[in-house]
Amino acid sequence: MNHTEATATSPVELLHVCRRYWRRWVIPAVTVAVLAAVYATLRSDTWEASQTLFVRNEAVSSDDSPGKFRHDDEMKITQETIMQVVLSRAVLHGALEKVGPPADHKANTLWPSQRDVENLREVVKLAPPKGAEFGTTEVFYLKVRDKDRQRAAALATAICDQLSTHLQRLRETKAGSMIGELEKSVELAEADLKATTDRLAQLEREVGTDLAELRILHQDPADTSDLRRKVIDMENDLRAARSNVEVNDRLLQLLQAAQSDPGQLLAMPNRLLESLPALRRLKDGLIDAQLRTSQLLGSMSKDHPRVQAALVAEREIGQHIYSELSVAIRSLEVERELNQQRVASLLRQLDEARGRLERLAGLRAEYSNLVAAVEQQTRIVEDARRNLSQARASQAGAAAASLIGRVDGPVIGSKPVGPSRKAIMAGGLAGGLAFGLGLLVLTVPAGELVHRANVKKPAVSSGHTAPAPAAAVAATARHESAGVLSLKDALRRVAATAASN
Repeated sequence: MNHTEATATSPVELLHVCRRYWRRWVIPAVTVAVLAAVYATLRSDTWEASQTLFVRNEAVSSDDSPGKFRHDDEMKITQETIMQVVLSRAVLHGALEKVGPPADHKANTLWPSQRDVENLREVVKLAPPKGAEFGTTEVFYLKVRDKDRQRAAALATAICDQLSTHLQRLRETKAGSMIGELEKSVELAEADLKATTDRLAQLEREVGTDLAELRILHQDPADTSDLRRKVIDMENDLRAARSNVEVNDRLLQLLQAAQSDPGQLLAMPNRLLESLPALRRLKDGLIDAQLRTSQLLGSMSKDHPRVQAALVAEREIGQHIYSELSVAIRSLEVERELNQQRVASLLRQLDEARGRLERLAGLRAEYSNLVAAVEQQTRIVEDARRNLSQARASQAGAAAASLIGRVDGPVIGSKPVGPSRKAIMAGGLAGGLAFGLGLLVLTVPAGELVHRANVKKPAVSSGHTAPAPAAAVAATARHESAGVLSLKDALRRVAATAASN
């Protein structure tokens, strides 16, 4: 016989079975419903107090907008820290001590115990506004549940107080540890700055009067300093002095040659005689005398008295020129010696100035490195001092203000949280009916269901089946005859049927 067809029953048959064995499902259903009603009656209402909080950043941590978070991750980290502090034992223990034990607490037991703290941790939570998540909004809610409505509000207020206190202590501790570290950092930075400054000062003392030149060379190598201008001026003077020496040498040679040949004096250019005005005047007078003599000779004979007077005048001028040449030669020799001394002096000064420039050029790299090191160390010291100042301001602000604020007071709903008494009783009734019907299906005599199913629908044999064990059949027959089937027998019968199939 096919097993599926043999055990199929109609709703009418199930209803008949329910009427016949009504005690098997009514009693469990009523029992569960009564228990649910008793629980709903005796259950204490649970109230939830919600305190709206907002968080801000430290004012000293942002220069643009004090109190604002620079990015969402920073705000999320702060809110996660607040969450951990809220659920810490110190905060919850302090809140329980402040609010006190509930009304049903035994007077002789310890308050608050570790168990009380753990129970409070299970009913405390931080939640962002609806539709948001931590790190995207500065507002969040602290929610606390308790059986007493007023005690829930008191717990929310006490937890907020303890949260503010412990956050301030946390900030103060954090700032204190940072202050010690930053003070050491400032001390080391100042020591490095002093050492670098001392090396720079030693180098500047070694440079001496050329310090201004070195600084100009460091700031703008292409700029012209006083020393460079002096070098340029000395180079110009040296070229002029050497030119004068050459002119004097050439003029001296010409004058010496003119002593033996006065005609060379007449061929000498006036530019060379600019330094000898008397000789130049005599030269011009000799030329004029020669012109007069030539003019007279053109119209008169050589023996004419006027011609003879002109010749005498020409000879006298020549004698004056000869005597003046000796004086001019001695003057030129003195001037030549002076020019040579000036050239030598300019060369010494120029060598000294160039040596100073070369020495400054050799020191420029070291000086620039020291100046850059001093500037860098100065910035490091300034940054360290600024960070130390911010840490001290944060430590001072931790004792003066809190990073979290409250919006109004705790808000308690008009209804307790969780299912209502009616919902509990309805759920208990439905659960009792399901439990009773399930128990009925497990304990009803299977033979009766099969018999009724076979009466309504004959079974079609599709093959030979092995007979059920004799013990199982005998036990089933006894229970069927008595009209009662226990849960153990029902399970044994199901197992036997499954083994036969």
